[in-house]
Formats: sequence, structure tokens, C-alpha cells
Amino acid sequence: MQNPFSSNYRDKSDDELIDSAVNGSVAALEALIYRHQHFIYNIALKMMGNVQDAQDITQEILIKIITKLSQFKKESNFRTWLYRITFNHFLQMKKSMSELATESFEVVEKQLDSIPSQALSLLEESEMRDEIEETKLACMNGMLLCLERDQRLVFILGELFNVNHDLGANLLNISKDNFRQKLSRARKDLYNFMNKKCGLIRKDNPCRCSSKTKGFILAGKVNPDNLQFNKDYLKTIQEVIGQKKDEYDDFVTENYAVIFTKHPFQEKEHKQIIFNRLLNNESLSNIFSLGDNDSISKQ
Repeated sequence: MQNPFSSNYRDKSDDELIDSAVNGSVAALEALIYRHQHFIYNIALKMMGNVQDAQDITQEILIKIITKLSQFKKESNFRTWLYRITFNHFLQMKKSMSELATESFEVVEKQLDSIPSQALSLLEESEMRDEIEETKLACMNGMLLCLERDQRLVFILGELFNVNHDLGANLLNISKDNFRQKLSRARKDLYNFMNKKCGLIRKDNPCRCSSKTKGFILAGKVNPDNLQFNKDYLKTIQEVIGQKKDEYDDFVTENYAVIFTKHPFQEKEHKQIIFNRLLNNESLSNIFSLGDNDSISKQ
């Protein structure tokens, strides 16, 4: 899986797939979707904090990209074109229920305080390790939702996916100074809250993932039979990105960032669902010969 945000990424192979896809090649279209779908989805998941919302949004974005593919004139590179469409979609969409429920760090703090802490025995910690990890991921994703959307997106790109300031500014169509300022503000707001509240950062903070797990389960925030975040992955974000920052704007932020980059990089298949939805669009179905089910692979 090639990281589209890497400095080694080249658009040439994208362009070759686009040429074939607009000429009716389903295989090329599939390859193009597969190349970018997991990155779009994982950014959407961090933006929305909800698996179903992230899946729906990813499919909406990919369908939008497919339907506009013939309009791509190669005046910019494909990566820029694709991710500007993606990020504009994130910034302009209606607020989700998850966002409305976590409007600020003050709200999240009250929610956490309302959930009773219950220490687990060593045996329980061993038996409930998946649920404890799910609790951690759910809580940290909730923290991200406290950031304004534009700050949240810059933070996800710059801190989790290691997008440098030049590329990040280009993809978001903002200045490099603006990108840096938004990232700095997002770090400050989020890490100040974590420093105040989170036991992962400071041992003297009372809030512990393990002690909140039973409370999260009782509150319906974690379902042991249907984990949302701690599943569907083989690698972490850090492993997929495959590189480390050479330097930090503030070196102290490194320990905070590592906690986020160790989150799962989920791999969910959207291609078949997208093609099924496109089958209902007669003009697109004819262009890509989508009526031929044998032409759509079941990866």
C-alpha cells in the first residue's frame, strides 16, 4: 500500500490508471479506488469519530471522485485534485451526531467525570484487554472532535499522517503559515486537555482507560460484542506511514503524537458497495460497463 502523503509518491501511475478508467477500464477504476480508499476512510474516521459515518462519507467521496474523473484535466496533479475534493467534503458536510455530542473539551471532561471509575483486577485487565483498548480509542477519538473541523483536519494530516507543511498547505489550498498556525493551535488545545486529564500522559492524572472500561460498557460507548475502533486492521497508522518526523515544532509534542499514531489503520472494502451504487446510474454504468458483474472483482 503506497502512502499518498509520502515525499516519494509519484502521480504518474495515477495518471495511467485515470486514462484507462475514463476509456472504460473497470480494472483501472478498481485499482484507483483501492489505492486511495483506505487513506480517505481513516482520515474520515478520525474526522467523524464514528465508523458508520466514516464509511458513508468515504463512499460519497469516492463516488464524487469517480463521477468527476472525466473532468480531471491534469492541470494539477491527481493527488492534489483528489484530496482537495476529499477535504472540502469533510469541511462542508453537515455536523454529525458525534460532533454535536462533543462540542468542546469542557463537555468531554464532564462526560468522562460522569462515568464512574472502577479498578480492574489483573485477571480482568488480561481478559478485557480488547475492551480497554477500545475505550482508549473511543476516548481519544472523542477528544479530536473537540477541535474545530479545520483544526482537526490539519492535526490529523500533520500529526497523525506526517504530512509536511508544504504538502498540507497545498492539499488544503491554504498558506504554509496558516497550516502551521492551525496545527500549532490544535496541538496546544488538545495536548493541554490531555495533560490535564489523561493518565496516558501523566501518571498522576486519575483518568485511566482500564478503570473507565466497565463504565464505558455500561454507558453504551463500548460494545464488547461489536468493537468499532479496535478491529479491521493489520497495522497501525505509524506502520502504514512508514516514516518518522525528523523534527517537531515543539519536541515535547512527540510523546503525545506517538499515542495517536499507534492507533489502528483500518482497512475496510468500499469498492463493491460503490460499484453497486453506481449500477443505479445508467450513464456511468454504461461508461464503465458496470452491468457486467464478472468485470468487478471481489477483493
